[in-house]
Amino acid sequence: MKQFHNIINGKRIVSRSGETIVSVNPATEQAITRFPKGTAQDVRAAIDAAEKAYETWKDVPPPKRGQILLRAAQLLRKDKLAMGRLVTMEMGKVLAEGLGDVQESIDMLEYIAGEGRRLFGHTTTSELPDKMAMTVRAPVGVMGLITPWNFPTAIPIWKLAPCLVCGNTAVFKPASDTPLCGLRMVELLEKAGLPSGVVNFVTGSGSTVGAEIVKNKRISGISFTGSREVGDFVIRNAGVKKVGLELGGKNGIIVMDDANMDLAVDGIIFGAYGTTGQRCTATSRVIVHRKVRQRLERMLVARIKKLRLGNGLRPSTDVGPLINQAAVDKVHEYTHIGQEDGAKLVIGGSKAKVNGKGYFYKPTLFTNVTPDMRIAQEEMFGPTLSMIEAKNLDLAVDAMNSVTYGLSAAIYTNDVRTAMLAVRDIEAGLVYVNSSTIGSEVHLPFGGVKQTGNGAREGGIEGINEFSETKTVYIDYSGRLQKAQIDTD
Repeated sequence: MKQFHNIINGKRIVSRSGETIVSVNPATEQAITRFPKGTAQDVRAAIDAAEKAYETWKDVPPPKRGQILLRAAQLLRKDKLAMGRLVTMEMGKVLAEGLGDVQESIDMLEYIAGEGRRLFGHTTTSELPDKMAMTVRAPVGVMGLITPWNFPTAIPIWKLAPCLVCGNTAVFKPASDTPLCGLRMVELLEKAGLPSGVVNFVTGSGSTVGAEIVKNKRISGISFTGSREVGDFVIRNAGVKKVGLELGGKNGIIVMDDANMDLAVDGIIFGAYGTTGQRCTATSRVIVHRKVRQRLERMLVARIKKLRLGNGLRPSTDVGPLINQAAVDKVHEYTHIGQEDGAKLVIGGSKAKVNGKGYFYKPTLFTNVTPDMRIAQEEMFGPTLSMIEAKNLDLAVDAMNSVTYGLSAAIYTNDVRTAMLAVRDIEAGLVYVNSSTIGSEVHLPFGGVKQTGNGAREGGIEGINEFSETKTVYIDYSGRLQKAQIDTD
């Protein structure tokens, strides 16, 4: 089993701890690689390198920074199949989704590469003669990037690409379950021509490496995607710095009585059981009009019965493993909670093995769920779907909005008025009509409301804003002292 190292100032560095973490294939439980169990000292060394690199990187013209990202996209496109297989091997999602993870990385690199020729500010008029007023984008400084395991190439690139094109340097901590995918993204940027020290890679626990990144005063900004509990820690400990948080969701699909039922079932199955439910935008609730509830339940059960568990590298597999044993135990505990609260377990609800191995859980459906039940309120991050009945649109929207999260939501209907009312009234950062709760595109903002985060938006032009500061500039060419807001009458 190969052992990899941290990357600090372009050099492969053994951690001061001498300890390692092991990356495991969740479908086979076989160890893949070892990585350093980093320390706070490792993080500080990475910050030293990032600070030094920042002095020159911030002055590189943004189009030149964008060219590096474009080369990275081109290199990744050539290596897409191998990277997709690595995503499947290390994270567990089926190969089609592993390849999608890599394609999303390519798309983001290409999109952000173009932003190097924009980085738009705006111009406006001044209240004084012979004076110009405008804004420009400025880098934040050294950024701390902390990413989850469920999109082990895409989410790192969603953060790294805009971070770099805006002129920042970075200390990047990948999830401990998927460090090899994170390493490959850093190596990709190096191969594309990124100077040493601009991105520094440190693996290890959140309680040590992550905490030092969050608390260190020399880190000017944090971008974190993960659990709400860790997000609370970030907010409490980051101090005065720019902080962007994306903290999960409890997403739902409304199915109205006029919906295309076949289309709705396709969207629900993909949203609930794609990536084994391990997406922050996964569909964990379906809120169905009472007139079509029984029909929808029959259709869903028929489809769920056909889903095949297995290693994601096998073409026959529909649903891969959960990320680790702790995830299996958490999902199974929620199965017990749902039953104790009075929900009806229709299908699934049990742990599984494939060839005696793997962290598998059978795709699960509950009915007779009420909006206040824990399985309808709390994020499970697994293949469990709760069905809630509603007699009209108003009650369906009320059920949708009853959770503390507000990331993604969808409605299936053929009535344009119904669709537009839902778009207006649903409390979520993303709303889909006649589509599932998953499928965000890189050139549009991504993020949620309520306890999904702190208002951060990645993707699109708002992603550039997350990784840059607004600098207001006044240029007075009058040749005399002029005083704004001073009454000269």
